[in-house]
Amino acid sequence: MAVSPGDAPGDGRYGEAVFRPEQAGEGERIDYGALAYDDMTIARLRALGVGPGWRCLDVGAGTGAVSRRLLDEAGVESVLAVDRDVRFLTGRPGLDVLEADITAPDFVRGRFRLVHARFVLMHLPERDRLIAALAELVAPGGVLVLSDAVDLTSDRTPGTPYTTVMRAMWQGLRDTIGTDVTWVPSYPHLLRGVGLVSVAAEIHVPPLLPGSPISRFWADTWERSRAAMIATGLVDGAAVDAAIRYLNSDECAALSAGMLTAWGWKPHAETDTEAPR
Repeated sequence: MAVSPGDAPGDGRYGEAVFRPEQAGEGERIDYGALAYDDMTIARLRALGVGPGWRCLDVGAGTGAVSRRLLDEAGVESVLAVDRDVRFLTGRPGLDVLEADITAPDFVRGRFRLVHARFVLMHLPERDRLIAALAELVAPGGVLVLSDAVDLTSDRTPGTPYTTVMRAMWQGLRDTIGTDVTWVPSYPHLLRGVGLVSVAAEIHVPPLLPGSPISRFWADTWERSRAAMIATGLVDGAAVDAAIRYLNSDECAALSAGMLTAWGWKPHAETDTEAPR
């Protein structure tokens, strides 16, 4: 998930300003997120028919968890795993690795039956352009699948150490690297707008339990974004520490950020109005 926001606020970059790939434990932090969401991602992709014979593009592949499972469990023909920093990716038969910035024109060539991007676009500007560019990479009869975080805190969410710090995290990441999850619920509309059909979406919310992968992911994420959160003025270091303790306690009663997944199909022809069979 090492991506480049380009002209994000503060001229930050995902992998340099906050979540540095070379920082100890960054690969493990990414894997905690994968453990929390991979089962749902693979189940959705298989329900969409992804399987033998499919040529797939995995954008922002991170440590390659989804790419490997597409090969091992869905039995796809091949996966091209793309990331701006590929130190956590290793090629194998059927899995090719490409180091590239997806904000660059023609960052990859070819067409794919599946184009998948998870926890990538939320960190990037020019989202309309990037969704259109990804849709262009989908072969006729193929599917574009996008997943990103949705913030489930609101003014009516009970005040807890978790809620306080999550709000500061989203603001801090927006200020430093341009992360913006407020537009993620518009995915279905945006996919329809680039000409895809049979568009649909769903949300998955993993439970926050002491020691669970998602709880460990958030604790590590808060540690790495601590300076950005404190700079918002919404929290101090003690509040971050209290939230981490809260995550690891039996008193934790909060909703994790959800993962919204939206998908749309590239018509075989301009007159197609339904998903390919």
